[in-house]
Amino acid sequence: MCGAGRSFFLTPPGGAPGAPPPPASALRAAGFSVRTVLGENAADALARARDAVEGGTGALIAVGGDGMAHLALQAVAGTRTPLGLVAAGTGNDFARALGLPVGDPAAAGRQIAESLKGARLRDVDLGRVNGTWFGTVLASGFDSRVNDRGNRMRRPSGRVKYDLAMLAELAAFRPVRYRMTLDDGEPREIEATLVAVGNGSSYGGGMRICADADLGDGLFDITVVGPCTRRTLLRVFPKVYRGTHLSHPVVSVHRAARVELVADGLTGYADGEPLGPLPLTARCVPGAVRVAVP
Repeated sequence: MCGAGRSFFLTPPGGAPGAPPPPASALRAAGFSVRTVLGENAADALARARDAVEGGTGALIAVGGDGMAHLALQAVAGTRTPLGLVAAGTGNDFARALGLPVGDPAAAGRQIAESLKGARLRDVDLGRVNGTWFGTVLASGFDSRVNDRGNRMRRPSGRVKYDLAMLAELAAFRPVRYRMTLDDGEPREIEATLVAVGNGSSYGGGMRICADADLGDGLFDITVVGPCTRRTLLRVFPKVYRGTHLSHPVVSVHRAARVELVADGLTGYADGEPLGPLPLTARCVPGAVRVAVP
């Protein structure tokens, strides 16, 4: 893509209008024409992003965390329009999986400009559930119930809210009975604390629940944490940040291109966004999105 191309910045909905995001200057300096759009809400932002992609924009650049990346994926997945990520949110797990700058918008802008000018683009896999794309992890079980509770809490704000939600869920949680089907295999009846379907390796800002997941192998890594006591869960949980939990006897890992999960009373979340109640079927789609990479 030449320096005269157009780039479309997608910024968090509901924010205050004003100066363009810092990365825009790097793209303009590289010769790109930049348009910044601030949607009134998520639906409006997605509609504008889709219009830009259908109109032939040279790239779509999402500024924010995994929620903004998730929104942008709905516009560019299945097209050849490159996606640039300016990881400036709380989680940034999709950006981490891609080796992109995190928490440094100016550096991210320079990287995107250099990648687009040099055509340094990578086709990576995405997951898809009922028409919704995701880049990181589909969560179900203990982790999704923490999300449910955190979303219902008005105070406090930020990550502290989800830490408190986790403690509350830990006190009340019981293992869930799942029916899990991998690819064309026979359904398996299992009891589990959680089942995480990883296209990427982490969620929640660096929790490497599916530590060995590969964005280019055409398969999910499915991490199953079996039934365990609260004490065991508290011992295993800190290991998730290093990915060393995978060696614990209560944890098993499976690989498949298609996963069906059936359970009562659970909501599935992907990229931290609600997908809806189980049952859900996720499919790994190879090379579904083109990303500007270092």
